[in-house]
Amino acid sequence: MNLSDKAIKLLAGKNFGFLATVGKKGYPHVTPVWVDYSDGFILINSTKDRVKVKNVERDPRVSLAVSDSQNPYRYVMIQGKVKQITEEGAKEHIDRLAFKYTGVKKFQGGNDRRVILKIEPEKVIESL
Repeated sequence: MNLSDKAIKLLAGKNFGFLATVGKKGYPHVTPVWVDYSDGFILINSTKDRVKVKNVERDPRVSLAVSDSQNPYRYVMIQGKVKQITEEGAKEHIDRLAFKYTGVKKFQGGNDRRVILKIEPEKVIESL
């Protein structure tokens, strides 16, 4: 599913997302995340041992809400599936996200095993 230019711009901006995954007992698990968009996929960077990663390994369905940091009533909500979990390029990716969100060129969060969750959008609701 293609996202609108406005939705892509929101994802490209310095706006936080809230990622919901399906927990082991079926309850939603929601965490704030840095977001990125590339080649039709929404990208979320995490460490391999996080609950959200374990959840999507078991059930790839996710929802993501991203609101405009300047006007939280402008938002996009995306439902989709994690199509790939990869370590390839994850360290470089978290450095790019750190620069986008904090202005620091190198991520300061340690040397944990990083992964990228590649989310394919299936349904998009926009209030832009």
